[in-house]
Amino acid sequence: MKRTISLVLLVLGALANGLAAAESSSLPGGVAASVEQWLMRGHEAACQRAYVGTFVVTTGNYMSSSRIWHAGEGQQQMERVDALTGPPRSTFRHNDEVVTFLPDRRIVVQETREALGLFPNLLNRADAAVARFYRLSAVGQGRVAGLEADIVQLTPVDALRFGYQIWSEQKTGLVLKLQTLDGNGRILEQAAFSELQLDAPVNMADLKASMGNTQGYRVRTPNLVRTTVEQEGWTWSASVPGFQPLRCYKRVQGAAPAAGQLPLQCIFSDGLASVSLFVEPFDPSRHLRLVTHGQQPMGATHMRVRQLGNWWLTAVGEVPPQTLTAFVQALERKK
Repeated sequence: MKRTISLVLLVLGALANGLAAAESSSLPGGVAASVEQWLMRGHEAACQRAYVGTFVVTTGNYMSSSRIWHAGEGQQQMERVDALTGPPRSTFRHNDEVVTFLPDRRIVVQETREALGLFPNLLNRADAAVARFYRLSAVGQGRVAGLEADIVQLTPVDALRFGYQIWSEQKTGLVLKLQTLDGNGRILEQAAFSELQLDAPVNMADLKASMGNTQGYRVRTPNLVRTTVEQEGWTWSASVPGFQPLRCYKRVQGAAPAAGQLPLQCIFSDGLASVSLFVEPFDPSRHLRLVTHGQQPMGATHMRVRQLGNWWLTAVGEVPPQTLTAFVQALERKK
């Protein structure tokens, strides 16, 4: 749930007006060439939108919801997401800072968007992979949360990524609904506003004050060190088409051991879909259970694992399973 909301807010929220711009482009004749422009034009337009709404994610028979407040002032972006399903949780984001309040445990976790593996801020630059690996087409019109919407579809050109059908509010371009589709057009996951107030009086200063009010909570900040797979003693036997490495982190606790001995997380993206690859020492008591019980899909989210000597590799992402298999098979320990 947290990852899906993040994907929609940090990616599709950043594409507001981009969908409307796509509708005014020459979609039938020049779709491939216009995908990057469609993404980039939406990036700046979304920064000025303010809204409050209830957001519902449906995955198979499971449904969860959250309340969302969003405010933007130029390059300053703030969001608050309160979980309405499951344990209480409030997540704030100010640009790349992410703070999560867990009231039941009286804990606050301070992290960054990059370290969480949330969708990267790729829209600040033209990413040719999106235009190379997805095709944009107009579908029609519909209604979401009582608002008129235009519908477009992003169809992948290969079997290594899923497709998306996206509803955007006709006047503002704000994304109202997202469906993730498999290769047969089957809906794997749906995320949509059930109720939305556009141009709501959301005060950024109030959100920022709530984000910083940690009194009575224990504050935890994971100690992450940026690195590369090569620095940690790994190498790639092959690349996965379209997916570029964005960043790698190792988690440090206490005195830092020798290179290559710490749990490692690497994040990859094709400009829309993302994959997290985890590398850690093999622990039979934990890891062997994942071989038979831990690889079942959860909507669009899949996982693949591999034991490599004394190491355990885990790839997770909202991509087809064969994409994750390619990642875990391509990583090798240096001789």
